[in-house]
Amino acid sequence: MPRPAILHTVAIPTSAGEFQAHFSADGLVRLDFPKRRNDSSIAAPSSLPAPFRTWAEATKAALEDALADGRSAERTALPPLDLAGATPFRRRVWAELRRIPRGVTQSYGEIAEALGKRRAARAVGGACGANPVPVLIPCHRVLAANGRLGGFSGGLEWKRRLLASEGVLLT
Repeated sequence: MPRPAILHTVAIPTSAGEFQAHFSADGLVRLDFPKRRNDSSIAAPSSLPAPFRTWAEATKAALEDALADGRSAERTALPPLDLAGATPFRRRVWAELRRIPRGVTQSYGEIAEALGKRRAARAVGGACGANPVPVLIPCHRVLAANGRLGGFSGGLEWKRRLLASEGVLLT
């Protein structure tokens, strides 16, 4: 499956650092965690043409909401997501992840069960690892069956940080 063409990459400053958002003509394609180095070639949201500027502002608001401490429900609408480069199964997994409430975790097996694919826990893990829009599609809320963290594309420290901000206590 061909990946959507990236038209604009923009720096999204947040309280947790500067994320990079990548947009196609149809919406947000990928979201990268903050890096130690700043790339001066990345656009500021204010320099984008419409509708990309609106999408960047929505991405920033959704990120700030997701990164805020507390267990309140997400209140901010997401920008349009362009997930056209993914398989139908991965898109189903990501849709299921968006149903997990803030402050709640599920196992890979529970997600597979919810999708009617009881034996697909490893495939669910693969979909979580391939999530192009972490934080906004909350794959950090998925744990191994034994309650351990499992993996995370942004690194386990980010996963711990995101879960802690939602009030999830890990043992």
